[in-house]
Amino acid sequence: MKAATGKENKKSGSFSYPDPSLIPKTQHPISPEQIDINARKVLSRLSEAGFGAYLVGGGVRDLYLGKTPKDFDISTEARPGELRKLFRNSRTIGRRFRLVQVFFPGNEIIEVSTFRCRSEYDLDKKDEVLAANNTFGSLADDAFRRDLTINSLFYDLATEEIIDYTGGVRDLEEGIVRIIGEPERRIVRDPARMMRVIRHAARSNFAVEEETWQSILRHHDKIHLCPVSRIRDELFKDLSGTASSRWIRLAIESRLFFEIYPCYLYMLSDGAGDRELLINIMAVADRLQKEGSVMPESFLLGLSLIPWALHHFPALTTRQKSLNAAYSLSREIRDKLEQEMAHLSLKREIRAHIAGLISRLPLFASYDSGRNWPAHLKKKSYFQESSQFYMVYREGRGGAPIRSLRLSQTKSSRGRPEPKTRRPRSKGGGGAAFAPEGQKGGVFGFKKNTGRRR
Repeated sequence: MKAATGKENKKSGSFSYPDPSLIPKTQHPISPEQIDINARKVLSRLSEAGFGAYLVGGGVRDLYLGKTPKDFDISTEARPGELRKLFRNSRTIGRRFRLVQVFFPGNEIIEVSTFRCRSEYDLDKKDEVLAANNTFGSLADDAFRRDLTINSLFYDLATEEIIDYTGGVRDLEEGIVRIIGEPERRIVRDPARMMRVIRHAARSNFAVEEETWQSILRHHDKIHLCPVSRIRDELFKDLSGTASSRWIRLAIESRLFFEIYPCYLYMLSDGAGDRELLINIMAVADRLQKEGSVMPESFLLGLSLIPWALHHFPALTTRQKSLNAAYSLSREIRDKLEQEMAHLSLKREIRAHIAGLISRLPLFASYDSGRNWPAHLKKKSYFQESSQFYMVYREGRGGAPIRSLRLSQTKSSRGRPEPKTRRPRSKGGGGAAFAPEGQKGGVFGFKKNTGRRR
């Protein structure tokens, strides 16, 4: 069964859509109390101002499946300028399409988007990639321009109904991930959709609809038509989504994995042992993330590259206490990463971080006697992160389980340094080298010049 699709009126250039299914509150499991209180505030204010507004996408999907949504996104007919007037505690972001972020205490952000139109259907060339020219549209437009049926549902807080244009509720009930419209056409227009199909199938343990799956098999190599930054961002979502082990299995079956990790092409195709080690390591990472551990992107990417490194650097399989040997090995791994992962344009500091984590595996293996780590090793700046990286790897190989991760919070969950707080200026404005008038001189004995002549 195919997802519902709109029909184009060639004369007017407009689209006609099927009527949506309206699922009343008695026939679905979502209740207003499950929706974040701040998201309800945004929906209520928009409704009071006369704008149609709905909870949309992943929030509706997860609530329907009995999960706690990570985000509560809202779609509305209000334009960004109108949203900014309604919500003074907000800002506009986005280049391809403007979103409004509404801020609440506790660093909570509710994202609000204006209904978008199906601009990609205006393209005449079959193989042209979707341009960044999204424009505003209607509720139906917004439903059909989305990637997957299970992500195209709207929840109306006022009526407590689910609005379903594409058969998303049916696919949620049947456990199917399906691209809206013609999979062939939509994948060619935006190849990143292939990664999103695999991700949602892995996270929800759903099956991929056959036509969608066959289109991925035919076009997996077109992922490189996407900007590198998009591929990298999608990859980090896959690794940090608590279902990376299932994602790896599906991505390998679809051959999409080898477009992102070409370094694994012959290893995982021919060697089941390497494949199972990779899946087991990432299963440990999934478990720890489900339990609340936060892992930087470079940490997760490093875990996913351990079997590759073991294959290319036999020294990693021997116990080695020499710090010089670890440093030398780190440089070799970093250089190899630069060659084989060049397509992801990883920053030098990320490659160096990954290489350091991997190169120290023999060091920690040599001190791993089931007792406490030696005092001199605990003093090393890299001890906390590297020891836990090793213990995830150890469990992945069938060793003792790691209870939790306690990584340093100097890096954000996306692996980037947290912004530094600017040191406030002194009230005098002169800095440490100067002293306010009437006090002793600063560190250099200077007095602040007040502009008065002596």
